[in-house]
Amino acid sequence: MLAALFAIQGWQAARHPAKLADQARPVTDRLEPTIRAVHPRLPTDAETLVRLNGAAQLAGGLLLATGRATTPAALLLAGSMVPTTIAGHPFWKAEDPAQRSAQRIQFLKNLGIVGGLVFAALDNEGRPGLAWRTRHTAGHAAHRTRHTAEHAGHRAGHIGQAARRALRTTRRDARIALRAAQIGRRLPA
Repeated sequence: MLAALFAIQGWQAARHPAKLADQARPVTDRLEPTIRAVHPRLPTDAETLVRLNGAAQLAGGLLLATGRATTPAALLLAGSMVPTTIAGHPFWKAEDPAQRSAQRIQFLKNLGIVGGLVFAALDNEGRPGLAWRTRHTAGHAAHRTRHTAEHAGHRAGHIGQAARRALRTTRRDARIALRAAQIGRRLPA
């Protein structure tokens, strides 16, 4: 459900960026020096940046909806919401109290969506997270090591008992053989 919003709105922004470019221009103009510092050939005009943001939202929405690369998709969408929210709902600029309230509601709604995206990025679809799996694996390895050591101790004990039995049997057989040899020497041939 969260992905549908981005797929639809991203598609619209990518197809018709001019409708949103005027609203985005204050943000894109402030980002222009940063974009130029990253690479001088990157686009800085508002219409192209709106189109790129729309394409990112469309791609992220489709990935999230299909369950493919959900963590990167959710993080991409959360990142795309920052300029969208700042450009689209600057409630701090509104003079009219009703307009300010409406823009604040939309701004906070977008923050809630970002929160949902962060949650989606952290969700492991019911599987435990990496930290839990690491602790569980370490605990399991420690348990197996203790069990193996105990088993080896038991086996060593059994081997020791078997060796003592074999030694006793060998000594007994040696005594019997020695007696038989002594008796055999005494008998006339």
